[in-house]
Parts: sequence; C-alpha cells; structure tokens
Amino acid sequence: MAPRHADNRRLLRARDAMDRRYAEALDVEQLAASAHMSRAHFIRSFRDAFGETPHRYLQRRRMERAMALLRDTDRSVTEICLDVGLASLGTFSRTFRDVVGVSPTAYRARERERAAARARVPNCIAMAWDRPTSTFGEAGGDLPG
Repeated sequence: MAPRHADNRRLLRARDAMDRRYAEALDVEQLAASAHMSRAHFIRSFRDAFGETPHRYLQRRRMERAMALLRDTDRSVTEICLDVGLASLGTFSRTFRDVVGVSPTAYRARERERAAARARVPNCIAMAWDRPTSTFGEAGGDLPG
C-alpha cells in the first residue's frame, strides 16, 4: 500500500472519530496518536486532505450540531453548550458567532421566524432557503459574478 493512501485512510478514521465523538473532550494529541502520526504531521496532513485544521473541523462539527439543537429543541443555550462538548458558555458563544455569524440566541430567534415564514410559502421556496452554501460560516459568502 502506498504511504499516501495509508495516511489518507488513517486521516479518514480520525475524522470519523471526531464525527462520532464530537461531544467528548478530544485533543489533537489523541487524534494524532490514533492516526499513528506526530502532532505536527497530523495537523499538516489533515489540513492538506480536508482543507481545514482538525481543531477547526471539530469546532465546525460541534457548531453544526448546536445549530440543529437550537433549531429543533427548546433546550437552554447552556445545556446545548454542554451537549456539544464545550464547558464554557463564553467559548461556545464566541465560537458559534465566529462560525455561524450570529449569537446562539439570535440564531434561534431567526430560525423560529423562518419556520413561521416557511409555513406561509410553498415548500420548494422553503427548501431553497435551507440549501447549504459552499461558504459555510465564512465572511463574504457571495459568489462572484
């Protein structure tokens, strides 16, 4: 097996572990060890393979889950913070704002307004509103041209 292919398989396994265990306290050292790589090589290889660092990937994964919980439940922001693996409400709120663009409370309010609006429009339009963009969480998400 080619070394590059073996690295990719190990990186995929590490990413899958992050997807499954996003609510646990994961650190780069553990993930690198599970991929049989040094910390620096793991970070570099992960970024090359997936376009973002392991830390950024895990943050985004946690915020995606938080978005679903905010949208679909009435749980408090503090409970959701703990559910997605963060112990600090301040860190959760700052990270959520960095990734999503608004605070968790503002996101929940916006999504409730959208849900009410969706009830009044055809389903095909509502589905277009929910379609993800390729620039998730990045400033300047408009496409050129």
